[in-house]
Amino acid sequence: MSVETSHILAEHAFDRSLVRWIMKRVGNPSISIRLWNGDEFWVTETRPVACMEFCERRAVFELLRSPSVGFGECYSTGLIEIHGDLLAFANEVTSAITRQRDGRYYGPRIRSMLYAIRSNTLARSWRNVHHHYDLGNEFYKLWLDERMVYTCAYFDTPGASLAEAQVAKLEHVCRKLKLRPGQKVIEAGCGWGALALHMAEHYGVNVVAYNNSSEQVAFAREKAAANGVDNLVRFVEDDYRNIDERCDAFVSVGMLEHVGLTNFRRLGELIKRSLKPEGIGLIHSIGRSHPQRMDPWIVKHIFPGGHVPSLGEMMAVFEPQQLSILDVENLRPHYARTCAMWLENFETVADEVAEMYGEAFARMWRLYLAGSSAGFQSGTLQLYQVLFAPRGSNNVPWTRDYQYLGEPGTH
Repeated sequence: MSVETSHILAEHAFDRSLVRWIMKRVGNPSISIRLWNGDEFWVTETRPVACMEFCERRAVFELLRSPSVGFGECYSTGLIEIHGDLLAFANEVTSAITRQRDGRYYGPRIRSMLYAIRSNTLARSWRNVHHHYDLGNEFYKLWLDERMVYTCAYFDTPGASLAEAQVAKLEHVCRKLKLRPGQKVIEAGCGWGALALHMAEHYGVNVVAYNNSSEQVAFAREKAAANGVDNLVRFVEDDYRNIDERCDAFVSVGMLEHVGLTNFRRLGELIKRSLKPEGIGLIHSIGRSHPQRMDPWIVKHIFPGGHVPSLGEMMAVFEPQQLSILDVENLRPHYARTCAMWLENFETVADEVAEMYGEAFARMWRLYLAGSSAGFQSGTLQLYQVLFAPRGSNNVPWTRDYQYLGEPGTH
C-alpha cells in the first residue's frame, strides 16, 4: 500500500469518525450518511428514513461550529442534500434530539432566561416583523389558504381540508370568547385579518385590530371593504404597545412568540387596562413544555427576536395582573398537521418561489416548514390557547359545552 493510499484511507476513517461523533451528539437518528467522496453508511442499525449527503467536506465543520445554524445554512446553500422524504428526515432527527435532551431542565431554563433578556423595542419589533411578514403578500398567497391564515389550524373532523380547518380554528376562538353582537373586540397582531373579519361577519362585533406589518394591514383593509364589514372592523397599523382602548374581549393569535419575554408583563398590564371587568380574553401561542431558548437558525433567518415560551413563562402575562386562567388547551398535533400541509403546498410552488427569491431562500423555507412540523410532532413545540378573565369576574362559563355545541355564529 502506497503512502498516498494510506493517507487517503486514514482521512476517510477520520471523516467517518467525525460525522459519527456529530450524529451521536444529536441522538443517533435513523438516517444514512453519504460523504463527498461517495462513502455511505448507516448511523444506526435501524433502516434509514432518508439519506443526508455532505456535498463538501467543509459542511462537516460548519456543523461542528454550530449544529443548528450550520445545518440550516448548509442545506439552504446546497452544501447538504437530503435524499428521500424531507419531512420524515426532520421528524426522525428532531425526535432523536428531543430524546437526547430528555431530563434536562435547569440548563435549558437558564439559557432561555439569558436569551430572553434581549428586549424587543418598538424599532426592533418593527424590523423583526418586516423581516418575516413583509416578504410580500404574493409569496404567502402561493401556499396559505384563501383567507391567508398563518397560524395553527383546528381539524375538528378527521378529513378536513386546510381551508376548512382554518375556518374551524377561527370559529373555535370565537366560541371560547363567547362573542355577542355589538361587543367591542381588540385583536393584537391580526395577520392578514382573517379572525377580525370572521368575528365581524359571523358575530356582529366591532373589532379594532393592531398590526405593524404594512403589507398585512393593506391586505386586511381591502378584504374588509370587499366583504362589506369595513364599518365593523378597523385595522390599525401600529404596535400592540400603543393600544389605548377599552374592550369586551381581547384576543391575540400567534403574536406572543414575537413579543419577547421581557415584555410579557407589559402586555399583561395593557390587557388589564383594556379589558372591562366582565370581559374575557384569549391568547393563542406556540409554546414549550419547559423553558428553552429559540433555535439559533430560526432566530437568525426566520424569526429574529422571537421567543417561544413555556406555559410557566407565559404566566408572566397573567399572574402580576391577577388575571384568572379559565381554560388551557393544547393543540400541538393540529399544528404538526398544519405545517405538514403548508409544506405540501409549498412543494408545489417551490420552483416559483425560487424564481422570485432565489434557490437558497426556497430551500430555507422548505426546511423551516418541515422542521416546524417535526417540532410539533415530537413535542419539542406545543400550541397553547389560554382563556382568561379579570379576577372576580363571574361572567365566565360553567362548562366547556359552549365551545362545541350549536351552529357556527350562534353563540
